[in-house]
Amino acid sequence: MPIVVNLDVMMAKRKMSLGELAQRVDITLANLSILKNNHAKAVRFTTLEAICRALDCQPGDLLEYVPGPEGGEEQER
Repeated sequence: MPIVVNLDVMMAKRKMSLGELAQRVDITLANLSILKNNHAKAVRFTTLEAICRALDCQPGDLLEYVPGPEGGEEQER
């Protein structure tokens, strides 16, 4: 998938656990884990806003576009 969620990176920078973030954002641990592990198909803006507020970051700090073979471009990571 060309959109990569860097939630784990921001959580590490803020020294925040998944459980603590889930509590602050008021989202289930399971749903937050799905997002963190790049298995989510969508994210609500309200959820994104709450995560950004809790981690004191911008949406661009969490989401990254990485072109892949389906776009005709390859990029090494």
